[in-house]
Amino acid sequence: MTDALRLRTDTLDRVPSLLPLMLRGAALSPLKRPRPGAVAPGRRLTVPALRVDQGHLAAYERVCAFPTGPSELPVTYPHVLGFPLSMSLMAERAFPLPLLGLVHTSIEITQHRPLAPADPYALTVAIPELRPHRRGTEAVVVTELTCGGETVWTSASTYLARHATGPAPAPADGTDAPDAAPSPLPGPVEWPLGGDLGRRYAAVSGDRNPIHLHPLTARLFGFPRAIAHGMWTVARCLAEHRARGPVRVRAAFRAPVLLPGTVAYAAEGPRFELRSARSGRLHLTGEVEPLAP
Repeated sequence: MTDALRLRTDTLDRVPSLLPLMLRGAALSPLKRPRPGAVAPGRRLTVPALRVDQGHLAAYERVCAFPTGPSELPVTYPHVLGFPLSMSLMAERAFPLPLLGLVHTSIEITQHRPLAPADPYALTVAIPELRPHRRGTEAVVVTELTCGGETVWTSASTYLARHATGPAPAPADGTDAPDAAPSPLPGPVEWPLGGDLGRRYAAVSGDRNPIHLHPLTARLFGFPRAIAHGMWTVARCLAEHRARGPVRVRAAFRAPVLLPGTVAYAAEGPRFELRSARSGRLHLTGEVEPLAP
């Protein structure tokens, strides 16, 4: 967070509406040409007084299969609260990567204690770093939730903009580790996913990217059918894993989940994964690490 502390901070009275931000980002995308050496924007956004809406929380819990009415927020719920601020930064003219085509590639969440739904929170989002990737440029989006001046939850998401790059250095062991698929974990459990899943999660998250909503709109972006939101897949896995704070979660999104379809969830120790039940294609890998209180 050292770099983020040097960013210019804007304080907002409330979380902005997502749809205008997505439309603005889409309109500006054709004007942006991602390239090596792009610089992160010097701004972060803060909502200093945030209260959790109990109806929204219950709807999120239902669509992601978390228990409803618990005494603490699901581990992934603050991501939904911060997503409009992330979109606001990525939709700005000063953000050098086009919003259209950005791919969510990973997320790491650190929750330091259980989060009570009734507590007041402050929410801050920044993009402290753009870094080179073998397939383009990654934006690192950092979200922080504080309560009473104490940091209680943080996440770092990476979003990839694909573009031509120079030769990437080979890994030290001579392999291309990010593309290497691990062996399947034992004891998979199958989940049938309906064709309306993307629309149901969009109604809760506000992420109405057309690739998630309908086969016709998904085909405009090269997908044969609508695809599930990546954050729904990791939330659903953590609901099954029964992950609770204090905890650290790491997840990598490997391939899109087509809707409708059937996926297979499996876990062993701290590791979990999501695969296609039919082909075995790997969609998501992750791990859950309990932290000392």
